[in-house]
Amino acid sequence: MLRGRWIGMLLLCLVVAGVFAWLGQWQLERAIETDPPPAGATEQVRPLDDVVAPGEYLPEPLVGQRVEATGTWVEGDFLIVSSRFNDDVEGYWVTGQLRVADRTAIAVAIGWAPDREAADAAVEQLDAESGDAEVQVSGRVISDEGPSVPPRSDPAQMDRMSTAALLSRWHDTEQLDVYRPYLASTSATAGLVDISSPAPEEQSPVNWLNIFYAIEWAIFAGFAFYLWYRLAKDAWEREVEEFDDAQAAETA
Repeated sequence: MLRGRWIGMLLLCLVVAGVFAWLGQWQLERAIETDPPPAGATEQVRPLDDVVAPGEYLPEPLVGQRVEATGTWVEGDFLIVSSRFNDDVEGYWVTGQLRVADRTAIAVAIGWAPDREAADAAVEQLDAESGDAEVQVSGRVISDEGPSVPPRSDPAQMDRMSTAALLSRWHDTEQLDVYRPYLASTSATAGLVDISSPAPEEQSPVNWLNIFYAIEWAIFAGFAFYLWYRLAKDAWEREVEEFDDAQAAETA
């Protein structure tokens, strides 16, 4: 084991194990939140711009954060999203484009309707009432659900709250800055029902998946040394056997 080849392999194992140890430490640093948000932080209403900026992803601890925003509705951009549940009852959301600045907008789920007829009626009322008057919307900011492929029977149907899908149907979108998450209003208008939006569950400051990954890296580091030991021992045992065989042949 003290031969140059095995010493060189041992040094290589030390380098590999050091890399694995660094990766394990990196995972541990991200497994434990050293500065978790205080309990109930999501229930304190904050300005939208203090929580997330246009084009940015919503940080995990801020999903469900209560925010408020002021802006104007864009006429003709009130769209319906199906397969929305309110207290386990399936229905529809009526959504709108809220211009919070000159060229900045956020998608808002305005309220829930039990059937398509009620949703269509709300859209007509919102289009009729929309104008230049500013409105204040309060609700929870939630991550985009991502688009889905609409059914062939109704290409215009949307069943996911996707900012990208809504943006593709909005008007006056050239050089428009859009928030990636959407805002679920807590106070419905136009005859709609308030969206059921309970407070998010308090998250544990420990990410067990990252801890599992850190343990894996430690096992890999130990395996590197075991592999070196096993190979070196096998080579040594073969040399001993060959030496014993040679000695036996000479004696015979």
